[in-house]
Amino acid sequence: MLAIIILLFLLAMLLGLDLGFAMILAAVIGVFIKSGQSVTLAMISTTTVSGIDNFVLTTIPLFVLAGELMNRGGLSKRLIDWALAMIGFMRGALSQASIIVNTVMAGITGSAVADASAIGAVMIPAMKKKGYPGGYAGAIIAAGAMLGPILPPSIPMIVYGAMANVSVVRMFLSGVLPGAILAIGYMVICSLIARRRGYPPERRTGVREKLVATRHAAGVLLLPVIVVGGIRFGIVTETEAAAVAALYAMIISVVFYRSIRLRDLGGCLGRAAVQSAIVLFLLAAAGPFSWLLAESHFNTAVATAIGGVTTNPLLALVLINVVMLAIGCVLEPLPAMIIFLPALLPLGHSLGLDPIHFGCVLVFNLMIGMIHPPIGMLIYVVSAVGKLEPGAVAKEGLPFLAWALFVLVLITVFPSLTTWLPGMMK
Repeated sequence: MLAIIILLFLLAMLLGLDLGFAMILAAVIGVFIKSGQSVTLAMISTTTVSGIDNFVLTTIPLFVLAGELMNRGGLSKRLIDWALAMIGFMRGALSQASIIVNTVMAGITGSAVADASAIGAVMIPAMKKKGYPGGYAGAIIAAGAMLGPILPPSIPMIVYGAMANVSVVRMFLSGVLPGAILAIGYMVICSLIARRRGYPPERRTGVREKLVATRHAAGVLLLPVIVVGGIRFGIVTETEAAAVAALYAMIISVVFYRSIRLRDLGGCLGRAAVQSAIVLFLLAAAGPFSWLLAESHFNTAVATAIGGVTTNPLLALVLINVVMLAIGCVLEPLPAMIIFLPALLPLGHSLGLDPIHFGCVLVFNLMIGMIHPPIGMLIYVVSAVGKLEPGAVAKEGLPFLAWALFVLVLITVFPSLTTWLPGMMK
């Protein structure tokens, strides 16, 4: 039965059916095959609704809207000017600025693809003009964009929190230290490569110019502080923070910077609605698919397979990492979470793993898949944005990939890197 459901799902995907529809089709056919007292067609509609019947998921369209307003308002350019004013004296300053801007944008959009598109459109041509190879410029943007769903606010962590029934606020905070370590390592790599290849610095700026650049970008820089600080100190819940972020982004884009006209708001709302609908539809479609897998004892099969190899929690987590890294090379992070979390969550619980630590490791793991050849999505996004060869981007991205894998090992072996900050919350 289990094999038939999975084969139906894979066949539907190979025939070009959308992921969500493929899951629903496999679930419907599976119900007819496995009909019984607890497996009826009525469960399809019930589990579809229950897949998105969670109040915390309202944060997704709100954070998506905030990111859309920021990107459409051209505010990434203000961040770039600010970053260059701060570190323009360093060799390879454009590459360093790309990482800094991606780190700040991560606290606004929570979306790797959105960050790669917005920042890559500006920074890749600028780096190429200064003599950076196109593949290297694309690799920097792809690696930096990976920070988006690791640092708060993170859409994958919202999804994990909803599916695992754990605090989204704690999940947000769990990614802060790993994300900071990742970003610092990226900047060190950029510095070493710039020195070895002789990439030039930008012009040195004085205190006055730094202050002017900070003033121009202040509205953008404040948003991550408002979101993360408000959540951390209990001023707002994650849902309220999402609403504040969307409202704040609208005010500074329309009123303060005047980079978006009132008549353009409808288009921003429409694009945010479409992006949100895609995410929420996948979650809804995963409901019946995940339920049928559970009815077919998929969870038990996975737990038994890994338990047959080792019962040590750390070794089991390493094994899960290896499996999820392979999956992340083929599937995007969100679909991979939706498909495999129903099996992995009971397994993590049976191993005694902290759900916050487990969730952060899984999200981090799957994000690595976005810069991992051969199908890393961010490789192809930046290649399309910068008109680059994906092979060149993937090759130049190997040092960044190696550092990301090292940080994954760190947070796997040392859970406190993910649990210390959430543990400070009362």
